Amino acid sequence: MAKNWLMGIDIGAGSLKTMIVAADGRVGGSAAVDINTHSAHPGWSEQDPSDWWLALCETVPRALAQARVKPQEIAAIGFSAGAHTPVLEDAAGKVIRPAILWSDGRSSEEANELLEKFGVEILATGCNRPAPTWTQSQLLWLARHEPETISRAERLYIAKDWLRSRLTGTWETDPTEAVGTLLFDGAKNFWSERLCSMIDWDMRKLPPIVKPTSVVGTVTRAAAYSSGLAAGTPVVCGSSDTSVEAFGAGAIAQGQGTVKLATAAAVSIIGCEPHLHPTLINYPFVMPGHWYTITATNSCASAHRWLRDRFFLEQGGNGAEAFCVMDRLAAAAVPGADGLLFHPYLQGERAPYWDPLLRGDFVGMTFRHDRGHFVRALYEGIAFSLRDALEQLRAQNLDMCEARIIGGGARSATWRQIVADILGISMLVPRVTDASFGAALIAGVGIGVFADEGAAAEQCVSVIARHDPDSARRSMYEEMYGIYHDAALQLIQVNHRLSALAKV
Repeated sequence: MAKNWLMGIDIGAGSLKTMIVAADGRVGGSAAVDINTHSAHPGWSEQDPSDWWLALCETVPRALAQARVKPQEIAAIGFSAGAHTPVLEDAAGKVIRPAILWSDGRSSEEANELLEKFGVEILATGCNRPAPTWTQSQLLWLARHEPETISRAERLYIAKDWLRSRLTGTWETDPTEAVGTLLFDGAKNFWSERLCSMIDWDMRKLPPIVKPTSVVGTVTRAAAYSSGLAAGTPVVCGSSDTSVEAFGAGAIAQGQGTVKLATAAAVSIIGCEPHLHPTLINYPFVMPGHWYTITATNSCASAHRWLRDRFFLEQGGNGAEAFCVMDRLAAAAVPGADGLLFHPYLQGERAPYWDPLLRGDFVGMTFRHDRGHFVRALYEGIAFSLRDALEQLRAQNLDMCEARIIGGGARSATWRQIVADILGISMLVPRVTDASFGAALIAGVGIGVFADEGAAAEQCVSVIARHDPDSARRSMYEEMYGIYHDAALQLIQVNHRLSALAKV
């Protein structure tokens, strides 16, 4: 039977998606299942890895059925997921505890301690500054608060690597995920004994490093029985979701980049080297010899969902319909929302403040403002926050004249145009933007369906829409951004005082 299809599997912030892709980039079918995130305490975010496996076993047969593809027609499988998320197994191969997500803030004290003691050294070696997002500070928190977890741990996986190991029984990761642990020497391309020593982590518990396109094994008979896949199907390592998303969107060359409107929002630019600066995040890219540099705002789709759930979702209402209503209201509201500003700091903020105590707000409310103004202000406020992030890249002489816009928020043409106007950058809309699509293309590179990564992107990626900045709105938004930025600075101490009061 001809093996004409590729499969990509991605663990997102709130769901797992499986996609089946042809060698010309056509999407044959896909399926997604929600994944529960648990918050036992404020600021905690955890998921049970077994839920990922159950979701894989549910979505694979559904995607195959939708594509009318037999399991034996899948040529290879690739994986992606959010970075930093550690899964710890004991000597018997049993998961010890739930996985701590990148959005978890419990290790802020440990991150601050690492920053104070070793910040310059960590940035120089690991290419990034300590923060609660990174695996290094998460492991230090576990060592102090759950020492029995650390003593039992024999293997560390990152999320997508653990899920992939359910199919192959193998243990490895790629350089992007390794850098995401903050235990890896980005320049020398191997695990750093020095970075591990800062948290007393045993390097023998870290996986071997392979290329994202490496075939690491095949689907075992047991995994085939549970998942609906064919035994013997090649499995490729894959990489972090941000890397394969940019690749799958067609941002593959130096100076190209992406704007992502997802749970968090991010701006990334492709380059040939990391740019070491405390406000920037650096990862090796799936394109050989390239890196991508990210700066991000914490709350995007999460803030959008919060506004929907609190003010637009009737009891028992349809969430998708509520989003459509909100989008129509935002499109009808005047640009600038009649002077209403929104700071999206509902979960603290990353660039440029790196301050977990910042709080969200609407500034400038009057009696004339209605629901549409609030949605418009949210769209614009997140775009202003992305502008804050972009300025961190521009300060390091990194810029772009156009970007591929991806993520769930990019489905809104109104929001896409707002982002183009506020950033002053043309937004290109790829035909497919899912990380699972990029993971499938990486699988194709791994088994030789494509000559290389560039050939895969050229053959499979296309752009279906473009939004150029409007000069009149651009001028108005430029003035409004100055007010947004000044208000954010003025409210820092107010936010700190409110955060302290809330703890009483």
